[in-house]
Amino acid sequence: MRTAAYVEILDREGALLAAAAEAAGTDAEVPTCPGWRVRDLLRHTGMVHRWATEFVAEGHTGPRRADDPPALDGGPLLSWFREGHERLVGTLAGAEPGVRCWHFLPAPSPLAFWARRQAHETTVHRIDAESARGGEPTAVGADFAVDGIDELLCAFHARPKSAVRTEGPRTLRVRATDAPDAVWTVRLSPQPPVTVREEDADADCELSGPAAQLYPALWNRRPFPEVKGDGALAALWRERSGVTWK
Repeated sequence: MRTAAYVEILDREGALLAAAAEAAGTDAEVPTCPGWRVRDLLRHTGMVHRWATEFVAEGHTGPRRADDPPALDGGPLLSWFREGHERLVGTLAGAEPGVRCWHFLPAPSPLAFWARRQAHETTVHRIDAESARGGEPTAVGADFAVDGIDELLCAFHARPKSAVRTEGPRTLRVRATDAPDAVWTVRLSPQPPVTVREEDADADCELSGPAAQLYPALWNRRPFPEVKGDGALAALWRERSGVTWK
């Protein structure tokens, strides 16, 4: 996907997140994030948006700690979230393609990284906000969902900090049934997972379904559409795959 497409998705998803949060109210529980209320969701995502903006806008070339979110609630918190989201969208849309700054996953460029990462960050948390609001969730496009699965499996869980590990060699397959060539083979061991985007050898367990359902499922926001084989590997993913802020 092109950087401009990620920025468009980020723009739309942030607006949907804010609208769902406003409809739910900041005291509403977030079923997809046990222990969180909508105020926690807005504070976290607004903090991440401002943190990401600083790297692109100010050209920081090393990691930096995010500022703590303000102790706002209700309407003022929603306004604070919307302001930060709008600034992030504007910063990414107006940045020079060759901008140099720190980023933490492989990408064609720092700008491409931040646009992609924030589009997915915001989409996953929009799903959270809509779970608090209730009702039918907004659909995720299949191509974008496939891209998000690819980022999660091939980038996030390739890092040394991934906790998805097994005592002996096991193989997990992930298959989007509605997208061509959208299949991943995840090799598990005592080391970080190694993922290739192809159907490589037999799998001990396969997680499959439409891309738009697999995407939030792999982010532990909904059940897996279909599990074949050793269900213990699906349970392992649920227990160990969470990507945390710290």
